[in-house]
Amino acid sequence: MRRRYWVYALLFSLTAINYIDRMALAIASHQITQEFDISPFMLGLLLSSFLWLYLFALIPMGMLVDRYGTRLVNAWGIGVWSVATLLSAASGGFFSMLVTRLLMGVGESTSYPAGGRVLREWVPAGERGMATALFHAGSLIGPAIAALGLSIIVNSYGWRVAFVIAAAVGFIWLAAWLIWFRQPEVARWLSPQERDLILNTRDTGIASPALDEPKLGLKSLLRSKTIWAITFTHGCAVYTTYLFLTWLPSYLQAEKGLTLLKSGLYTAIPYLGAAVLGIFIGMLGDRAMAGKSLGGGQRRVVVASCLLLSTLIFFVPFLDDIRVILACFTLSLTGCTAAVAANLSLINDLIPSKEDSGTAIAVISTGGNLFGIFAPIVTGYVISITHQYQYGFVIAGVLLALGALVSMFFTRKPIGQAKETDHVRVAPRTSH
Repeated sequence: MRRRYWVYALLFSLTAINYIDRMALAIASHQITQEFDISPFMLGLLLSSFLWLYLFALIPMGMLVDRYGTRLVNAWGIGVWSVATLLSAASGGFFSMLVTRLLMGVGESTSYPAGGRVLREWVPAGERGMATALFHAGSLIGPAIAALGLSIIVNSYGWRVAFVIAAAVGFIWLAAWLIWFRQPEVARWLSPQERDLILNTRDTGIASPALDEPKLGLKSLLRSKTIWAITFTHGCAVYTTYLFLTWLPSYLQAEKGLTLLKSGLYTAIPYLGAAVLGIFIGMLGDRAMAGKSLGGGQRRVVVASCLLLSTLIFFVPFLDDIRVILACFTLSLTGCTAAVAANLSLINDLIPSKEDSGTAIAVISTGGNLFGIFAPIVTGYVISITHQYQYGFVIAGVLLALGALVSMFFTRKPIGQAKETDHVRVAPRTSH
């Protein structure tokens, strides 16, 4: 087995745990709403609250990742959010739960900048789409596990036990990360042949600066029109992802009359389907990009296509059959997750130096989550005034269509280069 795949698996499990902890509140929302006596709007605030500090922390964490490396910064992050998840189990009301969710947001802000930097350091360019899709697939498997496993735990033992178990899994992952993870240059468990393969091909096909060009830094990144365009398209996908993450269980219970356990099963179906299909799309994207100049933004076609697939959510209000609705949810979520993963790959295609990778990914994650933070709040507000979920799906569908247009026409230029000419090598066709 190619030992670098263990790193891919570690990143996959990181995002899975990240999203299990995020979704624990959504799974337990019915019980918590009753126990704390809060309105749908207040629940929407709780569901989105971890994003508030998450947004402000993303770019600083990305800069810390680029300065101090992935191992220590990411360890700090999962340690903080696991403590926050544990403290959530002791919450006595709205405000104490709000504090733990804010703390969780700070801890979780390390995951995507660190994960993106690890992908740039560990993954041959010809595997970038697949590896990034696997990394992001954890954000689908995590909610599926939460929907199935935590629903059973909440139903059998109560919501507080579910939070304790979720925190324990995070602490186990933290121990494995500190013991095992190192950079490819110094990882003792990596064979010399595989190390050479990684180091010699990880920059193949991407935008390449002049030899004397320094690291770009945050200010130069923020001057890039390409960064802003990718950020917008990222936001359209993230908005819909958070709509699913925060309101899908409630929708199935309130609109379709499902029990807690059955809604957990039906919530898991789109996530499991999207995880498998998303990885498949990532592999297809790698094949489509083989032999092409990745520094020219060719991967934007993959992003735009995935966003168009996601617009199927627009038609949910016009459907009655739960099986057809679940199929639409599955395909829409597939498109969203594949678009997010392809955008992360696109950033690594277009950024000249891996020394800027963590910061660049933090920038698009910040912008993307600025969109995402409004999904639970806007949807909660719409439900409060209309007593229906349908308009929330329509809003998401319109955003996704706009994102596809922006991705296709505004994300083709290399990031941070003074001239329009981009120096790239062609992505290899060989598989390793």
